Amino acid sequence: MNRPILSKRRLGAISVTSLALTLSLTVAARPALAQDTANIPGADVESLLTLAKSDNPEALGMRLDATAAQERIDQADALPDPRVKLELLDVTRSGTQNPTLWPADVGSTRYTLTQELPWFGTLSLRREQAQYAALGAQARAQATQADVALRVKLGYAQLYALQRNIDLGREVLDLLAHLEQLAQARYGIGLATQQDVLRVQAEQTNVQAELISMRSDLQVNRARMNALLGRAIQAPLADPLVLRDLAQSAQWDAQALERRAHEHNPQLAGDDATVMAAQKAQELVAKERYPSVTVGIAPTQMQNNVNTWDLMVEMNIPLWQSRRRSQEREAAAMREAAQRRREATQVQLQADLAAGLAELQSNRQTQDLYRTQLLPQADLALKSALASYEVGKADFATVLEAQRQIRSARQAQIKVLAEGQAKLAQIERLVGEE
Repeated sequence: MNRPILSKRRLGAISVTSLALTLSLTVAARPALAQDTANIPGADVESLLTLAKSDNPEALGMRLDATAAQERIDQADALPDPRVKLELLDVTRSGTQNPTLWPADVGSTRYTLTQELPWFGTLSLRREQAQYAALGAQARAQATQADVALRVKLGYAQLYALQRNIDLGREVLDLLAHLEQLAQARYGIGLATQQDVLRVQAEQTNVQAELISMRSDLQVNRARMNALLGRAIQAPLADPLVLRDLAQSAQWDAQALERRAHEHNPQLAGDDATVMAAQKAQELVAKERYPSVTVGIAPTQMQNNVNTWDLMVEMNIPLWQSRRRSQEREAAAMREAAQRRREATQVQLQADLAAGLAELQSNRQTQDLYRTQLLPQADLALKSALASYEVGKADFATVLEAQRQIRSARQAQIKVLAEGQAKLAQIERLVGEE
């Protein structure tokens, strides 16, 4: 008589422990334990963005391209280099001497200095075209930096989801270990079958296999993040602790965001610069209708004295107009194409921004649903299944199914949290600022 009573007391202690562990699963995704991350990036997305801004190789290359384009501005309106020509005339002095190359000993020596002068306004147009080209290069560098920032934010959300799922897997293993003790205790006093113990052990094996896969994915994603940051692949990264708050996005005004996107979106700015550069190119082609002028001065030396000075003016004749008309049509088509691409970018920007805002709103509502309804319901279902199993009113399969449901709900909640961060990052990419 005493042995069953002692076993039931032990059974009650095990069930209380299991229930306490179950309650920990109902809490929303929490930060990991504090760790020393003073010199290790990765605890928050801002530390990763700072590194990506300074060290990402792709972004660095685009910034150097923009610097090179800026240096081309002063080159654009520079005059062509002057040309010097030396002519030795009558090197045999009418056959009275052997040929010589010494200026004082030939019949005469002419020195010609010429400078080409483009048509009026050509140099200023070239400079303006180079300025818009530099603006386009700068916009492309900003777009690349924005793309890198987007990839960092998406990568951080993936790391966060993987780490939280690993933490959840550990908690589930602890719960299953206590459920195994509960099943063994009930089996020891004849209230359960050995099948219950075998089922919970099989469930533990499945969770351990999933943990192995998730740890591998975490290692791969950390390597990709380090590559994105321009760091060594095996460089340490802190565990991701926090996600950015989405609460303020509920007050966002779609029209205000659209105006900000028109002002700050780098792709749109790059298209604007391309349109203006194409317009200046069209104006430059029109200047080809007019001749360029070359002026020069030519002193002539006879023996050791310079006795005569000549002036010269030379110009090209824009005679073959069919070629120039073809060039003008080409430039007009390129300008029109640039304008159409700019319009397409603007339309796509508006559509993507509207879709992103709608998806973010849906994500916030889904997060609220998980937090306020689904997780509490799954928690109550597990508590009820445990209580019924302890008094023999439910089988162990019901307990395991309730455990799977709450675990599935937590995994879905983590996925929704990560997706919300991805939606926020995509909207920031479209707007062109945080």
